[in-house]
Amino acid sequence: MNFNEYQALSQRTSRKELTLSEHVMNGMLGLAGECGECCDLVKKNFYQDGRQIRDDIKDELGDVLWYISEAASGFGLTLEEIAQHNIEKLKKRYPDGFEAQRSLYRQEEQHV
Repeated sequence: MNFNEYQALSQRTSRKELTLSEHVMNGMLGLAGECGECCDLVKKNFYQDGRQIRDDIKDELGDVLWYISEAASGFGLTLEEIAQHNIEKLKKRYPDGFEAQRSLYRQEEQHV
């Protein structure tokens, strides 16, 4: 499955009656909540019970992906174009791979 196939399938479970701005709001608020759940799992793993969280985090990251798809759809963007744009940005930022120095002292980037 590729990103656009995922997005089309995930949108089957999105509420059709929402306006585009409501899809954006649902996506962004849901994303914040699901990211919090991911952080909570990691916190519990490190500071409480040390249990394995791989299966739980897979569920939560899947929810994060669903909400990213929801927000992207509200903006009229595809996950494929977002992924491609991100890779292009990273190639410009770190042409030879990650360098701590470049991450600390980045030049201002212009948004395309």
